[in-house]
Amino acid sequence: MIDLIGDVHGHADELEQLLKKIGYTKVNEHYFHPDRKAIFVGDYIDRGPKIRETLQIVKQMVDNESAIALLGNHEYNAIGFHTINPNGGYLREHSVKNILQHYETIRQFKNKEDELKLYLEWFKTLPLFYETEKIRAVHACWDYKSIACLKKHLDKNRITGDLIHETVKPGTELYEAIGITLKGKEIRTPNGSKFKDTDGNERSQMRIKWWEDPSQMTYNSICIHPLDGLPDTKIETFILKNKDYYEKDDKNVFFGHYWLKNKPSLYKENICCLDYSVAKEKGVLAAYSFDDEYSLSEEKFTYVPRL
Repeated sequence: MIDLIGDVHGHADELEQLLKKIGYTKVNEHYFHPDRKAIFVGDYIDRGPKIRETLQIVKQMVDNESAIALLGNHEYNAIGFHTINPNGGYLREHSVKNILQHYETIRQFKNKEDELKLYLEWFKTLPLFYETEKIRAVHACWDYKSIACLKKHLDKNRITGDLIHETVKPGTELYEAIGITLKGKEIRTPNGSKFKDTDGNERSQMRIKWWEDPSQMTYNSICIHPLDGLPDTKIETFILKNKDYYEKDDKNVFFGHYWLKNKPSLYKENICCLDYSVAKEKGVLAAYSFDDEYSLSEEKFTYVPRL
């Protein structure tokens, strides 16, 4: 019996509320359930007001075997942001965009840099995906080819040691697999049109529903977030890096990452996103309590609003 929890982004108070709501109690400074285990799908840092407290809660649960924590793209980005590139600078560029995205974490660990270093090393121990006979969990996308690549290259599904340097080399198989797994699949917008993402950055690549057959979808229907002006015309499949999609009869898969809005709901009976934008106004922190059911049910969601 497993409780899968979406992106926390430094909202420790909401996390404690959610854990209590689904039956976890604090025992010896960590949250515990006698019959269940939590799985966090990543993105513990950045944006929110209590990043250190969030990491303390999650890590203590992992250390005491009451939770499994997956790596999110924000933790992966943080490793790169703080890792020196032998060719100069850092593995993740210290651009204005990247600094602003990581700013709250930097600010809240001011004068506590040694503590941050310990968490950065801990991030390297977090697996990128999790799988049992009944479920799969990943931060952004379960792409069959990408997961197979990660199984081949990673140590127990983790980015250990100096492997981080290999993951940032553009054009390599591992670079592509990491990007898809932690950030999802994207295609360019038709006619070169541009839009602004949730952080106000201008983009020309839109996130797509990787569980849908792209050959049967339009630009408008495959886009995860509604965008003005997208045509209801079939996708030009030559723009796709691969045409694979998650099978409708495959295992239940849980993920975060996508900043959804409104009341938590399912995309399909085996497709569950858990990121409902707790770091944004009117967002919620969501969990799904899985009890070995074959088909997922919206009745199994629990959530708390942003405080």
